[in-house]
Amino acid sequence: MASGGDNGKRIEPSFGGDSRGEKDDDDFHVDEDDRAAPAPARRKSAMKPGSKRSRRNSGRGQRRGFFGLLRRMVYWSLVLGLWGGIALGGIVIYFAAQMPQTTSWAIPDRPPNVKIVDVNDKLIANRGTTGGEAIGLHDMSPYIPQAVIAIEDRRFYSHFGVDPIGLTRAILANIVSGRTVQGGSTITQQLAKNLFLTPERTIERKVQEVLLALWLEHKYSKDQILEMYLNRVYLGSGSYGVAAASRRYFDKSARDVNLMEAATLAGLLKAPSRLSPARDPEAAAERAKLVLNAMREQGMIKDTQLAEAMSEPATRAAAYWSGSENYVADRVMQELPALIGVTKNDVTVETTIDLHLQKIGEESIRDLISANGKKVSVSQGALVSIDGTGAVRAMVGGYDYANSQFDRATEAKRQPGSTFKPFVYLAALEQGRTPDSVRNDAPIKIGKWTPGNYNGKYFGEVTLATALSHSLNSVAAQLVMEVGPQTVVDTAHRLGIESKLTPNASLALGTSEVTLLELTDAFAPFANGGYRAPVHLIKRVTDSNGKVLYEYKQADSERVIDPRNVGMMNAMLRRTVEDGTAKSGQFGWPAAGKTGTSQNFRDAWFIGYTANLTTGVWFGNDDGKPMKHVSGGSLPVKAWREFMVAAHKGVPIAELPGHYDIENVIPGGSDELPDTNTPSPYDPNGPAATMPMANGDDGYWPPAPDVAPTGSTDIIDRAPVAARGPVPPADVGGGPQPNRKTTTLLDLIMGNSQ
Repeated sequence: MASGGDNGKRIEPSFGGDSRGEKDDDDFHVDEDDRAAPAPARRKSAMKPGSKRSRRNSGRGQRRGFFGLLRRMVYWSLVLGLWGGIALGGIVIYFAAQMPQTTSWAIPDRPPNVKIVDVNDKLIANRGTTGGEAIGLHDMSPYIPQAVIAIEDRRFYSHFGVDPIGLTRAILANIVSGRTVQGGSTITQQLAKNLFLTPERTIERKVQEVLLALWLEHKYSKDQILEMYLNRVYLGSGSYGVAAASRRYFDKSARDVNLMEAATLAGLLKAPSRLSPARDPEAAAERAKLVLNAMREQGMIKDTQLAEAMSEPATRAAAYWSGSENYVADRVMQELPALIGVTKNDVTVETTIDLHLQKIGEESIRDLISANGKKVSVSQGALVSIDGTGAVRAMVGGYDYANSQFDRATEAKRQPGSTFKPFVYLAALEQGRTPDSVRNDAPIKIGKWTPGNYNGKYFGEVTLATALSHSLNSVAAQLVMEVGPQTVVDTAHRLGIESKLTPNASLALGTSEVTLLELTDAFAPFANGGYRAPVHLIKRVTDSNGKVLYEYKQADSERVIDPRNVGMMNAMLRRTVEDGTAKSGQFGWPAAGKTGTSQNFRDAWFIGYTANLTTGVWFGNDDGKPMKHVSGGSLPVKAWREFMVAAHKGVPIAELPGHYDIENVIPGGSDELPDTNTPSPYDPNGPAATMPMANGDDGYWPPAPDVAPTGSTDIIDRAPVAARGPVPPADVGGGPQPNRKTTTLLDLIMGNSQ
């Protein structure tokens, strides 16, 4: 390398001055002349501060600043909106990916409704999850869909499942009011939520709701969507759909709903429980008026219609399921699964009930308790009426279904008292005795038990007919020991008693508990000529297409009482109504029956019958509290007579089946005796009930024929007796007797037997 005059030292470039600020010749810099273009000369402004030109330029700067800010706001809004849209799209895609493929989407089956009707096709009740049947959009009152659209989704027929305009309007209204006053969901969205989703409020559920609403709009027409919604929406008090709610609140079909009622139903959508006309009729009416105004604003109704509807007073709906027919509906729902199994479709159950008779029975029970309840300490009653085939025509399970759904006709087991005595007397007749057989009505001792008559009164020698019609306890106790307690149990079970009966001496006085339904059914063979009458309530079940799913088949009638004994029993039991403890029950028809009162007046019964109907009545208290001297011959006979008078109105009079003339003997010369089913010191669980004695076949003490037990009066059968011991009832389960005219069950029921 060539060396310079710097003594061979290398000179490094320098990019700064020294610490003393002195300029070095080797300092790297660019002068003004070295620039690519000379810098413009700065011109001094000739404007003075505050001049007009200065102010104009200042305004222009401010305007440029405002529009610049506005441009920046628009820009960033677009940027944020774009990214927000991207984020929203991502969320939608994510949640949509969690849902099944649309090809597998399907409308879930509506829970089936059970429509229960009477023999005249009158509605008894709707049961099932929905509480009502499905109904077509054009089969309901036109006011209903109009009212719902007016208050819930006025743009229903114009949007695509989601209503941006309605959503925006709802948001603004909520912001202005500071609280939620409007909802942004369309009817389609609400249907989607009701059909597929849970009620939780999350972003995922809302996104799924929108997607499902779009699918519904693509899959179904507007009318189909509206119809599905109106048949499934919850309207309070267990009612799903407008058909159920119309029955629940107005006791009418949805096709008969008027304008105000339709507005009330539409108003329930906001708060089904709080706005229920059964809970707060004033609040329901105020909400309905808002619906009416919305309908008028949208031109759905005229001013005259609005004024007329507005003038209707607020009316409280009846208590939830208050009628006694609901006891029938409960029983139907208990029996139905065993008859048809599980069904996915609506079904109609045709029953044997006559709603006219049902209402009469309900009123008779309710009126007597309302008038006498506090005075005689009675709070409950029940009534059952069946025909000669066992078909239940009326069944009242209690005083007020709304307050207690416990069915005292079919579920409550109570001591029947003297109403059980006919089975004792029938067993005696089947062993050869007759209504004219005589027993000595006097104190009797069986083991440690001494059954007594009412007020300790005894009447000496009386016929069995007189003893039964006047309910003499001592004679019944003698008979049960003569025939044997187990024989009496078998007789009762043969006629229709299903409950377990304890075969002891006190059975004669009805100490084994039974239900009113089975006891009434067991009396039916006396009314129909001696045939078993299996209880049945359901006649036919059909689905929504009319297909028969079940139909009751009347089996061949089984004879359980010989015609001879039917005649003798009816001859004795009609004396109860003619001159005995049920004398006040006479109403112009040949009738028979038996009263009964359990220990300490806890239960009062009367089971009475004509050739047309067998009706049983019970009064008492659920807690077993004693009534104040309410016997079977008082309130039960009154209720029975009131019911039977109405039930037989216009029906041709028919005689009771069978014929037997008995001697008209009144004990002590009197034709009136109180019900003698008095409290007994006998303890059914005590030693006398199971005392093993000599010659006892069942651990009890049946005395030998015509031999009186120690300490008792003589037991002498004055009537001819062919044989002692159990005698099988004649013609049980068989055909007609030789040389006897064959009669049908219908003949026997109508009193045409010979």
